Amino acid sequence: MNRQEIDALVKQMNVDTAIGPVDPRVQQIVVRLLGDLFQAIEDLDISQTELWKGLEYFTDAGQANELGLLAAGLGLEHYLDLRADEADAKAGITGGTPRTIEGPLYVAGAPETVGFARMDDGSEAGKIPTLFIEGTVTDTEGNLIEGAKVEIWHANSLGNYSFFDKSQSDFNLRRTILSNAEGSYTAQTTMPVGYGCPPEGTTQFVLNKLGRHGNRPSHVHYFISAPGYRKLTTQFNIEGDKYLWDDFAFATRDGLVATAVDVTDAAEIARRGQTEAFKHITFNVELVKDQTAAPSTEVDRRRASA
Repeated sequence: MNRQEIDALVKQMNVDTAIGPVDPRVQQIVVRLLGDLFQAIEDLDISQTELWKGLEYFTDAGQANELGLLAAGLGLEHYLDLRADEADAKAGITGGTPRTIEGPLYVAGAPETVGFARMDDGSEAGKIPTLFIEGTVTDTEGNLIEGAKVEIWHANSLGNYSFFDKSQSDFNLRRTILSNAEGSYTAQTTMPVGYGCPPEGTTQFVLNKLGRHGNRPSHVHYFISAPGYRKLTTQFNIEGDKYLWDDFAFATRDGLVATAVDVTDAAEIARRGQTEAFKHITFNVELVKDQTAAPSTEVDRRRASA
């Protein structure tokens, strides 16, 4: 079939057969994607076996709860960020900390404090260095923002996230910190490490077929929001990691690379309540003021909650 015949067939099957109320947007998307799929079947001569194996794969990936990971690994989530950047530029919105992917591992409801939070539960003390992350939240003109909601989450030394890893305590390495009167936040946590997709999982299965690795550099995720400002979804990746610019999820971006500094000064160690050297990262955030008719930065998607 040529494309005109394909489009006529799709319309006959999925538009002309409607007998009840129609959601025009859903219909528009389904018709377009089906037409593109049918055209791909024609162009690539996709066999029935290949098609059904593909459907079986999506069934398995859904049951494994890896479709969110697959979206990151194939670059879909990064592509959406690039489109959002372009939409902002067309709307005249500039500046601010760059956005990057959310990933599939956020959990709502983390404990909330003002100014400072300890994120780890102490279970990895002595196994991995302590890390202090601190910074300020400002607008693009440098004005400090008090009460900004800074949500932070990252993996433990094994590359696993609490809630999804049932061996960890509730909300381990997950906190919400409200910026204080100076617009600052401080998180005491542990040094995150890079990790890879489950080696026997559905995402790595596809990556293997593509000849790709499934590794991420060490990184820390953020949501930052405040009244009157556009919500920011971002993360920083840590300088020195071998996968810094080879992130399988394509999340590393200019302006989102942080350096972990070794702190060995005895006075500073004591001031922080520590007994040995630790790591320190500064990550300042600039939020962009809300504008009338600006593209939304809120993404309505299913997220875990505990």
